[in-house]
Amino acid sequence: MDLRQLAALAAVADHGTFSAAARALHTVQSNVSTHVARLERELGATLVDRTTGTLTDAGELVVARARRVQAELEALTADVASASDQISGGVRLGVIGTTGRWLVPLLFRAVGEAHPRIDMVVVDATTTSLLPQLVQGRLDLAVVALPLDDPDVEAERLFDEDRILVVPDGHPWSDVERVTLSELAERPLLLEPPGTAFRDALDVDAARAGVTLTVQAEVDGMRLLATLAFEGFGPALLPATAAPPGLTARSWRRVPVHGLSPRSVGVAVRRRGLLSAPSRAVRDVLRQVVVTEGPRHPGIHPS
Repeated sequence: MDLRQLAALAAVADHGTFSAAARALHTVQSNVSTHVARLERELGATLVDRTTGTLTDAGELVVARARRVQAELEALTADVASASDQISGGVRLGVIGTTGRWLVPLLFRAVGEAHPRIDMVVVDATTTSLLPQLVQGRLDLAVVALPLDDPDVEAERLFDEDRILVVPDGHPWSDVERVTLSELAERPLLLEPPGTAFRDALDVDAARAGVTLTVQAEVDGMRLLATLAFEGFGPALLPATAAPPGLTARSWRRVPVHGLSPRSVGVAVRRRGLLSAPSRAVRDVLRQVVVTEGPRHPGIHPS
């Protein structure tokens, strides 16, 4: 097999058809079909269902490996270029939305000053969406909520962040200075769904206090949860950066919650594989930005 065959199969997976894959690769459809067919003959398996254009189970396995191969080759090129000159190359960074709001502008500025030849692409998504992209090689680094339960990923903690209650005006909690976990259990809340790191940690804290949180609605996305609270839909449990104190477009309040443990946020990488020089440089700058700028944001406590 060769790299063109792997690239052709990955393009079919990304774009859904052989013709769309050909356009993405700036070639003709017959070339893509030939590359995939040769790969199938060598592996002795059908990789693409020709009737639907979707990958078979074997095709999914091959694409997952192919993406890692492509990521390693890109890293190799970047390492060689960086060894003889300034650090240069591309870095694909995933960031959870609430952290990205304050961190990404600072990171772009700091990376631009320290390493002007690094091209950084940022993907804004939830932890549950970013981790598969990281494992598949579509991302080089990912700033995500901890802890992680993935054998293919390892993470380093960057900071802890307070969990707060965002309450719309007119709610019974809008005039209180603080609430307890027991009080939280008395009214329905906007929460992330079970299985997300943030929600699972909340449920652990609640169980430790001997209470069960009542759900008004479950949404996998902090910014959407915050928006619902801002718009008066109900109170939401959020990380502190999801509700910046200076954001006053709507009538709502931040209320501390006694008994909640903080959220931990870290930078994750693939367990197997070596980070490229540009990725290592971005990770170093990321650590420094968190240490120097994190304390300026209410509720952020750098590790």
